[in-house]
Amino acid sequence: MLLTTREIVFPEGDRQEIAHALAVNQLVDLNGCPLPLPLATTRQIAYRVHRMSTASHRNGEVVSYYLELVGRPELEEE
Repeated sequence: MLLTTREIVFPEGDRQEIAHALAVNQLVDLNGCPLPLPLATTRQIAYRVHRMSTASHRNGEVVSYYLELVGRPELEEE
């Protein structure tokens, strides 16, 4: 039985496991949950998925979603 593990990777290198798939360029919150658009406020911490990778091993695979911090000016555009 193969297992698929998903994780988000913060800009500092910290990793956190998540239970759902994400897409490149998707905006997420601190827990990796997708943010609904349009944003209710620009006064929040938001990340954008800028890259993803998959690493295979004997028991399955690990899908990593790499995040970048989104600044307030960029959030105002959304």
